[in-house]
Amino acid sequence: PDLQRDIWSHLFTSLLHVTPSSSSLLLTEPLFSLPSIQRSTDELVFEDFGFSSLVVADSPSLVHLYETSCRPCGLVSEAQCSLVVDCGFSFTQAAPVFQNITLNYGVKRIDLGGKALTNYLKELVSYRAINVMDETLLMDDVKEKLCFVSLDVERDLQFARKHGKDNLFRCTYVLPDGVTHTKGYVKDPEAAKRHLALTDGASSSEAIETKNETDQLGVMDKTAERKRVDLTKNEFDLTNERFLVPEMIFQPADLGMNEAGLAECIVRAVNACHPYLHPVLYQSIILTGGSTLFPRFVKRLEKDLRPLVPDDYQVNITTQEDPILGVWRGGSLLASSPDYELMRVTKAEYEELGSARCRRRFFR
Repeated sequence: PDLQRDIWSHLFTSLLHVTPSSSSLLLTEPLFSLPSIQRSTDELVFEDFGFSSLVVADSPSLVHLYETSCRPCGLVSEAQCSLVVDCGFSFTQAAPVFQNITLNYGVKRIDLGGKALTNYLKELVSYRAINVMDETLLMDDVKEKLCFVSLDVERDLQFARKHGKDNLFRCTYVLPDGVTHTKGYVKDPEAAKRHLALTDGASSSEAIETKNETDQLGVMDKTAERKRVDLTKNEFDLTNERFLVPEMIFQPADLGMNEAGLAECIVRAVNACHPYLHPVLYQSIILTGGSTLFPRFVKRLEKDLRPLVPDDYQVNITTQEDPILGVWRGGSLLASSPDYELMRVTKAEYEELGSARCRRRFFR
């Protein structure tokens, strides 16, 4: 609470310049937040900052609200039903939404998000090149600029074993030196896009041939290649790390995690709902969150999900214009709608009824 109080105080006074006593606060909160955390949040809002009123909403319902406003004639608006897949910083979840209410009994969560992906990338680079375990912001930039989702991991692993220009995945990231460059950058942006030449339908015969060729090089050649890392240079190379990091979202079990992949998570969320909703949910999947920005994310999800869905159901995945701001934009729509006045809890009501009774209004 103390750290949160300091952050909010800086935000409200130095950045937004708002007066809490004459302002209403719309706050997003993770699903299944502990009651103790909810009480602490309410105390922070009403007792420490003294906001006049508060509305607490969950991310899936706000994403659904924004999507219906963007596509008023779409299936999401007509059926008032969607499955929001949020690949965020700390976790990934699939949440069914019906009539702008999140069906909490159908929410399924994977304890893996953008933070875990960055940490995994830090471990790979630190083991193979230079120690970057303390460079979280830098590796976030590397992840966002160079990582992509593989449509065929086994095939791409074989292609990644090639040498020189034949390796479509190899690219170089230049570290900031603090003088000429204050931020890291990709040395050859065009080389970083060469992997796009590989299509989903590419034959695996070339990959098998590549495997046979590289196997003949022997273990000694691999060791020599590993020793070629020049620590005096202010840069490092990436190859298969580029697609192995996002692969965690789809196959976390490969890393020893007792978690289902994203496609299995979606199926479990749909199966937890009423059978009448199943076909509509599969047709109205909405992706949000920063991790969905990886290239080929949608194609890979469709490829993994289609075999798990009954043949007579259609699968339609919608991506938001800006997945990072989707929740905020949904919140801005809610704050300007008549429903906001019905949902908000005033400071007087909080002081009279307490936190638990007031919160029933948010998720009724």
